Amino acid sequence: MKLPVYLDYNATTPCDSRVVEAMIPYFTESFGNAASRNHVFGWQAEEAVNYAREQVAKLVGADLREIIFTSGATEADNLALKGVYETYAVKGNPATGGRGHIITCNIEHTAVLDTCRHLEKEGAEVTYLKVKDNGLIDLNELEAAFKPTTILVAIMYANNEIGTIMPVKEISVIAKKKGVLVFTDATQAAGKIPVDVNKDGIDLMAFSAHKMYGPKGIGALYVRRKNPRVKLAAQIDGGGHERGIRSGTLNVPGIVGFGKACEICMNEMQPDTERMSRLRDKLENALLSIEETYLNGDRENRLPSVTNLSFKYATSEGLMVGFNNNIAVSSGSACMSASLEPSYVLKALGLPDDLARSSLRFSLGRYTTEEEIDYTIEQVRMSVNKSRALMNVKM
Repeated sequence: MKLPVYLDYNATTPCDSRVVEAMIPYFTESFGNAASRNHVFGWQAEEAVNYAREQVAKLVGADLREIIFTSGATEADNLALKGVYETYAVKGNPATGGRGHIITCNIEHTAVLDTCRHLEKEGAEVTYLKVKDNGLIDLNELEAAFKPTTILVAIMYANNEIGTIMPVKEISVIAKKKGVLVFTDATQAAGKIPVDVNKDGIDLMAFSAHKMYGPKGIGALYVRRKNPRVKLAAQIDGGGHERGIRSGTLNVPGIVGFGKACEICMNEMQPDTERMSRLRDKLENALLSIEETYLNGDRENRLPSVTNLSFKYATSEGLMVGFNNNIAVSSGSACMSASLEPSYVLKALGLPDDLARSSLRFSLGRYTTEEEIDYTIEQVRMSVNKSRALMNVKM
């Protein structure tokens, strides 16, 4: 077994070798600009982009014309939220007086929360739904939150820290009755569990390649073309790429890798899910047998590869120091790793500070082995016992 053990797949994933192989020719041989329509180099690039767009669309049940390539899910989140607000509140619906209403929840990724706060400065009204102690929103509270000026519901598909899967289809049913668009950040769900934009009633959806064994720096926004046709105000001007929604020279190697990663995920999702779920349960059950250890989030409605645990009478930082850099895990989301504050997601579940500060997120992936899980169980036990001994805690 090679050290360190990587159990932080929710932060990012290694590129699958098959993805890298597919990308290589587009760095050195077929290196053309997909917007160059006058020669073979451009035609080759455009053909590769179109094929990849089809691969990406197929993974999520979309039409290839509904896929807009971005630099990642953060940009896709910004494009969806700002693009909808400018189109439907500021310009498209005088009845809102430019003060359109957005419904989201308080455990969204910071890319959504920070964008919503930005829109509030621009005049938007935002309702931040609270979650229950399992990380799920209350659908009755959602229904009660709608106003005549509501233009968008933005609820993530699966949470990045605790893995809780939101009832997206039920959310959509409620929103459709009100004639309101539904946006979901599916960065942690796409490629890991079945996601179908039509079956789930999704109008806009953000996701990213590097969470599914593709390259960093490439993501997508799904934008529904009919029933209803969603219109967005562009946030990057210049050149009119991606049907005028997102200008900029296309990252052809990244797009090719994204497409290949989606194809592999679609073909191998079921066996991957079964294997990761079994290994996750083995890890989780062993660690929950340690006294005063608690599972955070929902046990049933969650991703098959994630467990978030709190070890009372210890700290996340102390436990990770005890791993001697031999296990890579997280004490929260990657985007908040520099913060000294306890996870806002865990606080939203109602956890006290001591348990929020003693949590570790273990996220498994395609290359996780049983040997690595056995090693992790042993090392976590040792680190917990050592941390508690240093704090003079007797169990």
